[in-house]
Amino acid sequence: MYFSRPDSTIFGRSVDRVRRALGRELAREHPAEGADCVFSVPDSSNAMALGFAERSGLKLEHALIRNHYVGRTFINPTQAARNAKVKIKFNPVREVLQGKKVVVVDDSLVRGTTSRELVQMIRQAGAKEVHFRVASAPITGPCYYGIDTPTKSELIASSHTLEEIRQHLGVETLGYLSLDGMLRAAGGDTAQFCHACFSGAYPTEIPDDSKKVRQAAPLQVTMAV
Repeated sequence: MYFSRPDSTIFGRSVDRVRRALGRELAREHPAEGADCVFSVPDSSNAMALGFAERSGLKLEHALIRNHYVGRTFINPTQAARNAKVKIKFNPVREVLQGKKVVVVDDSLVRGTTSRELVQMIRQAGAKEVHFRVASAPITGPCYYGIDTPTKSELIASSHTLEEIRQHLGVETLGYLSLDGMLRAAGGDTAQFCHACFSGAYPTEIPDDSKKVRQAAPLQVTMAV
């Protein structure tokens, strides 16, 4: 749903087609009545926004232009660096957003801080209403299998309600795709997929030392000049 290239095939499934299916499931579970258009937070949610548009009948727009010379934002070590990268990673298209009620489709919501910056940017570009849709279930636990996710305490969905997250983002409505919806979109034998960060059902026993490292505060490194 996030790292894979859209032209990849995983467990015999097209990443692009599954992402479109995620978007359709999202529109089915969380429609945005009265919205004018839908657009993605590029690039990994492009197909998800397309699927949302197909199911909802909303016009698909390109309202955010991504600077492809800026890397991943959520893995930056400090919040200040993540916020700064959001401002140079995305440029809103004012002509698309001005006076519109918009649906923003993103692939996931991790800390929620960079998404809040993005919402503020969209509003400053003239959007009348912002309806945020997430094409995955709430991330409530860290990954112990190689994906550089934050500690549990940093994951906004692990300690906040849907309404609290909505207020934090500053949006009119917020909707997450359910885990069942994700599995329906994946299709076939879903036992091949790990969904521990959403469900808490880790496929292996996690060693205590790994748990302690993941729950600890991020390491602060001071560089000598």
